Amino acid sequence: MSSYFTDLAQQYIGGEWRPGAGSWDIIDFNPYDDAKLASITIATVDEVDEAYRAAQAAQKDWSQVNAYARRAVFEKALRVIEEREQEITEVIIAELGGTRLKAGFELHLAKEFLRESIQLALRPEGSILPSPIDGKENRLYRVPVGVVGVISPFNFPFLLSVKSVAPAIALGNGVVLKPHQNTPIAGGTLVAKIFEEAGLPGGLLNVVVTDIAEIGDAFIEHPIPKLISFTGSDKVGRHVATVAASHFKRSILELGGNSALVVLDDADIDYAVDAAVFSRYVHQGQVCMAANRVLVDRSVRAEFTEKFVAKVKSLKVGDPRDPQTVIGPVINSSQADSLSSVVEQALAEGATALLRGGTTNNLVEPSVLTDLPADSALLRQEVFGPVAFLVPFDGEEEAVRLVNDTPYGLSGAVHTGDIERGVAFAKRIDTGMFHVNDGTVHDEPLVPFGGEKHSGIGRLNGEATVDAFTTQKWISVQHGRSFFPF
Repeated sequence: MSSYFTDLAQQYIGGEWRPGAGSWDIIDFNPYDDAKLASITIATVDEVDEAYRAAQAAQKDWSQVNAYARRAVFEKALRVIEEREQEITEVIIAELGGTRLKAGFELHLAKEFLRESIQLALRPEGSILPSPIDGKENRLYRVPVGVVGVISPFNFPFLLSVKSVAPAIALGNGVVLKPHQNTPIAGGTLVAKIFEEAGLPGGLLNVVVTDIAEIGDAFIEHPIPKLISFTGSDKVGRHVATVAASHFKRSILELGGNSALVVLDDADIDYAVDAAVFSRYVHQGQVCMAANRVLVDRSVRAEFTEKFVAKVKSLKVGDPRDPQTVIGPVINSSQADSLSSVVEQALAEGATALLRGGTTNNLVEPSVLTDLPADSALLRQEVFGPVAFLVPFDGEEEAVRLVNDTPYGLSGAVHTGDIERGVAFAKRIDTGMFHVNDGTVHDEPLVPFGGEKHSGIGRLNGEATVDAFTTQKWISVQHGRSFFPF
């Protein structure tokens, strides 16, 4: 087992590794075999305060560092990841039950976002705007927000921590990161260790491993952070946004989804099957962009369904360390129980099980269900696991209505033999992202990522990241003399 689980089972505050001062421990388990990976004494409210104050103190100097010098830290961090790629892979597999395929996918994206952060350090630009007043010069500056609080999830913890932490720091901010309790190493202290080795000044990035049972809303309410970047469920996101707004903070919310992959009557069926299976079952379906619903035109339903079920049956379920495994464990027993309840509820409502997977500990085998009642709540909620709902439709109008019939609006995809037909379809869907002839699970460094409705507020990536982690400041200069009426 990686030494990371012993060496990094601490808090990282003010550039120092230390145990938490709380009265109890968070136990980090391997979701596949329930082996204990680490024990971390939690951080208290006082330590959250220390972390924010350390970030604030370090940020003052960091914001004055030449952007080219800041960029060097991210170049070194990228090299550290490349040198430790095998060790980081083992951490992802052990801590969150990610398969080798998934770990490779997560690391690839994390490196891409780090590369973009190298460029982000040089991205903010000011401008000079005209004035109706003679002799006045209006200067508009892009400045860091100051300190950012980052709360990351358990499903892609390394990637989604890096995705907020790296650009925030590149743009001149300090950061306090609170990883999910189930992934404190991959989503928290491992990120801190990489930046420490890359030469990031102490105090600029802090990691507090803790629980709301200990700190309540202190992480969000603290007066120092001006922005909270949260990735997680819409239920928790609503609370984060409410608390942040009540303290006059901005929040960037990347929340859940109930994406649909739509197969129109002229689609390449074999290709659509491949896209749909990946979109639903990658990382056991624990992906916000996953295709919860697969909508199929009734004219191609029989062919698609036969091939889809056959492919799902072929997916190897088991030990995520095995390179052949496609579906490993879900994150914990609560999640496994919840998924069993979803299947049972669907069947009780009259759904047909084309494939019903069993559950062994945290290993949840794939299920494929169809014929759910049109009014079933399951078709409108996020199902975070390897359960697919096949929904037939008659024509595009019904497909559009069904896709939009959910409180979420994150991602989606449509398959068709006519690209422009697909684009026209995509424009009618109330989501932040939609893909033609592809899967539903995508993220790229330059393209604005985010959702509509209950799927979030704001965007990240590219210029959207600059907007998120900086603010604008107007400084005017009067070169002549102003006239005052009294």
